[in-house]
Amino acid sequence: MKIAISGKGGVGKTTIMALLAGELKKQGQKVLVIDADPSPHMAETLGIRDAKQVKPIAEMGVLLAERAGKTQGSPFYNLNPEVNDLLRDFMLEQDGIRLMILGAVQTAEGGCACPENHVLRKMLKKMLLTANETVLLDMEAGVEHLGRGTVAGADCLLIVTIPSRSGIRTALKIKKMADDVGIPRVYFIGNLIQDEQDEIFLEQELGERPLVSFPDSKAVRRAERAEQAILSIKEGLDDAPGQLVRQLLSQG
Repeated sequence: MKIAISGKGGVGKTTIMALLAGELKKQGQKVLVIDADPSPHMAETLGIRDAKQVKPIAEMGVLLAERAGKTQGSPFYNLNPEVNDLLRDFMLEQDGIRLMILGAVQTAEGGCACPENHVLRKMLKKMLLTANETVLLDMEAGVEHLGRGTVAGADCLLIVTIPSRSGIRTALKIKKMADDVGIPRVYFIGNLIQDEQDEIFLEQELGERPLVSFPDSKAVRRAERAEQAILSIKEGLDDAPGQLVRQLLSQG
């Protein structure tokens, strides 16, 4: 199964993806997490050792330009760059979870970053289409990635939202674009839920009940502030990670 996750910035999508990775691993699944956020911090959330020393592939400008066949002043680049060795050499593994930190190209010296982004998209597409484990893809916030088609190959998209007007507006935009590009299964996930009124508000504004809702957990908040891994957190989650895995598997 290839699962992507998105939502408005700050709604907790990386936290939920990390909790999902931990639950899948607990149930004996092989898990590959791909961090394709422009400001990646999945390594810290997963508790990867020396996470701050890991450089996202998107920041390796010389390497990406080389793979794209990009030369100074030339408008041409390689449309089929070789990426197999990058997939092998730039993966981290710890406690049964593999992680690749793609990041995203923000700027490029000399103008357009299209060739470098082309290499990243090729890597992403190859992992989504060929990986033989469960793949969890943490996307950038907002809707731009859907417009670029970077989730092509995903079986499922989880749209995280909190009980706020702005979070819901973004979630509905993402849902529409996901339907337009033909992602097979699209689900809303509620987060930072404090009471029944929050659940009712989400269901009314989204037009459907979220697949699963995660409570506003003090334990998760403390772990994030202390830059501690959240995989082992159990208190205050109401078995939401387990519910999410069961729902995904039952509807798969």
